[in-house]
Amino acid sequence: MNLTRREFVQWAGGAAAVPVLGAIGHAAEQRGEDMLIIDTHQHLWDLEKYQPPWLESAPEILNHKYGTAEYLDATSGHNVKCVYMEVDVAAEDKVAEAEHVVSLCKNSEAPTIAAVIGGRPDSHGFKRYINGLMPSPYIKGVRQVLHNDDIPPQTCLKEEFVDGVQFLGEQGLSFDLCMRPGELRDGLKLTELCPDTRFIVDHCGNADPKAFGRLRDGAEEAWHDADEWKRDMQSLADRPNVICKISGIVARAPEDWTADDLAPIVNHCLDAFGPKRVVFGGDWPVCLLGAPLKNWIGALSEIIAERPEAEQRLLWSENAIREYSLEGT
Repeated sequence: MNLTRREFVQWAGGAAAVPVLGAIGHAAEQRGEDMLIIDTHQHLWDLEKYQPPWLESAPEILNHKYGTAEYLDATSGHNVKCVYMEVDVAAEDKVAEAEHVVSLCKNSEAPTIAAVIGGRPDSHGFKRYINGLMPSPYIKGVRQVLHNDDIPPQTCLKEEFVDGVQFLGEQGLSFDLCMRPGELRDGLKLTELCPDTRFIVDHCGNADPKAFGRLRDGAEEAWHDADEWKRDMQSLADRPNVICKISGIVARAPEDWTADDLAPIVNHCLDAFGPKRVVFGGDWPVCLLGAPLKNWIGALSEIIAERPEAEQRLLWSENAIREYSLEGT
């Protein structure tokens, strides 16, 4: 099943209720305030500045202002710094979004210290758009969401798209792969065509917890086949210019999810990509479709608890510092 973004947010809003902060949330709090977390997938939006078009059909919980103050509230008790992730605003708002987040990164009071901005690599004027925002030390990469209603399969393999992504590599910028699980092979081909560009696979390849374990039995149809996803993620992991973002999956989890339900996805990604090619992402506030951010942090803490502490630090912060050039954080 390949859901469009509109279908996904409508489905997720009806399928998942936000659980109260329970044992998982308390487990996260017990990690203390001293451990640095680099959240590489922080969304922010102020509906008075611009409104992403997809929010019109999103669940009510997302149709609110989510700014720095709200994020600090959501992460209280944790030592968190963030990489802002573009929110798929309308084309005419992309420059304003980029300029806004750059100004935010300059604010020493905000946890946001870097940004991945929105852009369409195959659009006319893409290179001019990127050059107009560079060189900014805060802009680290570009993303175009590829599972929107108006984005057909194999869009990322168009000659113009490939050229745009190759250009990003020339500028030292990364490209985030955020696509339907059934199209990960398109992403794989793109990484092969752009060997000098760094790629980040968002949301564990948009894996659906309902395709795994107990959630698979008697559950509504999952977004993808588990075995196909595993093979495609392994193929992406075999590419030296690709890393994986451990994020997003909690937004698709049903109301009664546990850390064990997310573990097959997380562990496959950690094992496939290895300890040095994975980064943490909160996906706040979209994660609220499944759980508060603290619950997601707590669940991930539980899943990786038996792994060496050095590997845990790599996931929580050290890999992100290297991959996004955040030295001095």
